Amino acid sequence: MPVFERRRLFSLYAQEAWRRASSRWALGRKSVLRFSGSAPDRLIVAPTDLRQIDPFIAQEIVDGRFPLSGRVLDTHGESPFEIDLPSRDFALRLHGFGWVRHMRALKREEDLLTLKYLVNGWIASHGRYVKGIAWEPEVAAQRLIAWLSHSPVILKTADHGLYRRYLKSLAFHVRYLKQLAPLAPEGEARLRVRVALAFASLSMPASPSSIRKAARHLDLELDRQILPDGGHVSRNPRVALDLLLDLLPLRQTYVNLGHDVPSRLIPCIDRMYPALRFFRHQGGELALFNGSTSCQANELMTVLRYDETAGAPFKALPDSHYQRLSVQDVAVMIDTGPPLSPALSRTAHAGCLSFELSSGRHRFIVNAGAPRFAGERYRQMARLTAAHSTVTIGDRSSARLSESRFLGPIMTGGLTRVEVTREGNASGDCVVANHDGYLKAFGLLHERDLSLNPAGTVLRGRDRVMRADRSDPDPADTTEAVARFHLHPAIAYRRQGPHEVWLVAPDGDSWLFTCRDGEILIEEDIFFADASGLRQSSLLAVPFTAGSTAEIQWLLSRKV
Repeated sequence: MPVFERRRLFSLYAQEAWRRASSRWALGRKSVLRFSGSAPDRLIVAPTDLRQIDPFIAQEIVDGRFPLSGRVLDTHGESPFEIDLPSRDFALRLHGFGWVRHMRALKREEDLLTLKYLVNGWIASHGRYVKGIAWEPEVAAQRLIAWLSHSPVILKTADHGLYRRYLKSLAFHVRYLKQLAPLAPEGEARLRVRVALAFASLSMPASPSSIRKAARHLDLELDRQILPDGGHVSRNPRVALDLLLDLLPLRQTYVNLGHDVPSRLIPCIDRMYPALRFFRHQGGELALFNGSTSCQANELMTVLRYDETAGAPFKALPDSHYQRLSVQDVAVMIDTGPPLSPALSRTAHAGCLSFELSSGRHRFIVNAGAPRFAGERYRQMARLTAAHSTVTIGDRSSARLSESRFLGPIMTGGLTRVEVTREGNASGDCVVANHDGYLKAFGLLHERDLSLNPAGTVLRGRDRVMRADRSDPDPADTTEAVARFHLHPAIAYRRQGPHEVWLVAPDGDSWLFTCRDGEILIEEDIFFADASGLRQSSLLAVPFTAGSTAEIQWLLSRKV
């Protein structure tokens, strides 16, 4: 390993060690002072929760079954907080209390007693000891937001004892998160903590200075994480949707109570909307880049209903490093950037220069996406370059994923630089980009050229491997490369010879994939991002050898 990479790794280890040590020190102090401080005597307001509710889930919980993270846990009358849980993802959702919103669908008072029992059980089991998944900063922040937003239904059947314990626990959540906020993992988790503290400053009795301080910290974190083009620093399109589901009610709560809205909140929301529309396919789904997974159409529509910035999607997000080609009902989105920092790459994917194509209401070419409920093994598989619609060289990923348990699954090498140019003329829009993810391993760059004609009926592609000086590889170079094109599970295919394959949507919309520079192989695939879990699908693969075929050209043409 080169000296500069060893130094970089040492720096990452040192930073993570300092963060963990600081967290333990802060947690130790807070454990000693666990029950110090006063508790509020009331709540002022219950913020709105924009997320959809499901009466079926509510009834399942009443019956002792918890359908979370793709699993169903039957508690057989026991508290779910006292028994072994099926997975870490299940535990995160259980302790985050996001499921409590579904309980708003319950009408009978005896059913609401179940919620009283569950909240009381959590306070008894986990409210006295700050440890484990239940007290990870982002989980505690989600729980605080859920408890504040749904306090009317939680306290509807509460006696005085639960009422006091509930308020006392809320106060402790606030003190705990204030202490841990600067040490929360960088990225979405830290912003979620600041959002929760801003909600608490409005929902619980607080001095004007406390409200201003919470707003000021929120402003600083929004400035750090929401890029000038409206994207999130994680480069994950789904994160913007999740954040807006909290930021919109937070903005409205400030307005309703007559408090000054944090100065950065409204401008950030206004920037995030165009970025969210940028990633939206014609059928309403979000593009699957860098950890993005399936989203419910009603969630996206709920957020877009508040969009006051309407207009056509941008052609590019220069700070988030994405490009978009679109004509009428055809859209092509392209990933043209590296992770913004190692700390922000925990969920980033090695999918540089991958693209997605949608036509009408259907996605044709996609990335495999991130699984919502599958285990860590599948989550890491989904991050590999081979799970994206781009070129893989030497059967390796363009970015190196850390295998260190201490650092976590961050990206520690490979991709560092991406060059992008964009041109528009009478022949249509064209994006040309190359990256250095394979330069150290094979001495090769990957360049991709994508152009969409003015009618939106022909997408031309060119994939080239080349040396750093842009010359062709040595003719004796036997390095293998594969261009993969992942098909959405709803798309059927029909081979028309070794160099042509028809792609057909359920409504009959059809595109012909053609490549004369190599045989098109059709292989089995897994679509990770389906709402129902892992789903079987197919992919088109065009293998080529760097020395003998440095460049392949391909065509996707729509049947008119």
